[in-house]
Amino acid sequence: RHLSQDAFERKVREEMAWILYVDDTPAGVLRWGMFWDTIPFLNLIFLDEKYRRMGLGRWAMYFWESWMKRQGYGLIMVSTQVDEQAQHFYRKLGYRDMGAIAMDFPGYQQPLEMFLGKVL
Repeated sequence: RHLSQDAFERKVREEMAWILYVDDTPAGVLRWGMFWDTIPFLNLIFLDEKYRRMGLGRWAMYFWESWMKRQGYGLIMVSTQVDEQAQHFYRKLGYRDMGAIAMDFPGYQQPLEMFLGKVL
């Protein structure tokens, strides 16, 4: 689920991951890829516990959405497991449910993964 340090650094160089800072201190990360090679897909947004509930996540999402729009994309996607609170965060930002997949293969089981999208 998470990348190695080398893979993450490569994503940063390719401008597909950002390190979020507060007063020169790393506070979180945002990482994305491409769904079907054409739709920006947010793989991860993570904030250190002490930087949560301060608006940093919302700001990071708005900045990412603006960046994707400037790049010419009209639709973006995110996903989260159905048992995680992130779905409510995304819906508050205007994302709509798009569907879900079940991961029930031995060794890969997890709660249902739901996908949400937003037209920019």
